[in-house]
Amino acid sequence: MIVHLLPLMATAAQVTGSPAVQIPAPDPRNWPTPVMDTVAPSLPKLRRGAVLVVSKTNGFRDPEQIAAAKKVLVDLVGKQGRDVFETENAAVMNSRDLSKFSVIVLNSTSGNIFDDAQRAAFRSWIEKGGGVVLLHGAGGDPKYDWSWYPETLIGAQFIGHTGRPKQFQQGKIDVVDRANPATRKLPTQWIRTEEWYSFDRIPAGNGTRILATLDESSYEPFPERVRMGKLHPIIWTRSIGRGRVFFSALGHKAETYSEPLHQQMISGAICWAAHGVGPRC
Repeated sequence: MIVHLLPLMATAAQVTGSPAVQIPAPDPRNWPTPVMDTVAPSLPKLRRGAVLVVSKTNGFRDPEQIAAAKKVLVDLVGKQGRDVFETENAAVMNSRDLSKFSVIVLNSTSGNIFDDAQRAAFRSWIEKGGGVVLLHGAGGDPKYDWSWYPETLIGAQFIGHTGRPKQFQQGKIDVVDRANPATRKLPTQWIRTEEWYSFDRIPAGNGTRILATLDESSYEPFPERVRMGKLHPIIWTRSIGRGRVFFSALGHKAETYSEPLHQQMISGAICWAAHGVGPRC
């Protein structure tokens, strides 16, 4: 339809004498050309309990946020006494290399970043006991061509977030489960400013534990389709096989990674995902 509509619009503009509408090209900083990685990176020698940070984006990318989160993640893992390897090369998803890590952090990854073999290696690694921490955009694609990822790994499909001019609003997070190291020291009511995510369902099954919910009365769900209602999960965990999955929808802006409470949550999530492998937290 688009192929046919564009010429029609141009013709109408010529007839009426009105200027043609110019649609700006996507900013390559936010929409880089997708690249599928096939050659794995060289890994350094790593101690047991190492953490892999993957920041690959083949969809939307916020360069400032990715860079800020990378730095903080490396610092947080180092403070735990763990080794860390940070990469944007998705070919690291192979059974040989993954065997060297206890935790993978997906740092606002987006788009289709894994080929079939890499998907199989990632899934097998989790099911056999790996721990994964998914941050913000790692669960924020409007659709996935790998159904296992939203349906099983995350447990819900992202449907949208608060939009302009009300994209970033102060809201209240209710921390409802404080047993997890990620939420143990968070305030019961956590007030912060965010681009608030919404999902098509309340995640359930696979040992799901909702750790924190978003109070929709504390901000304006805009547009209306992003309203979830009284129960609006924003942070949760799941068990996939023998593996652990932690998902947080928080962290759109670069500066959020300098927030002490946000750092505390991420550090606790990595500890929890590690199953006690490597240094104690």
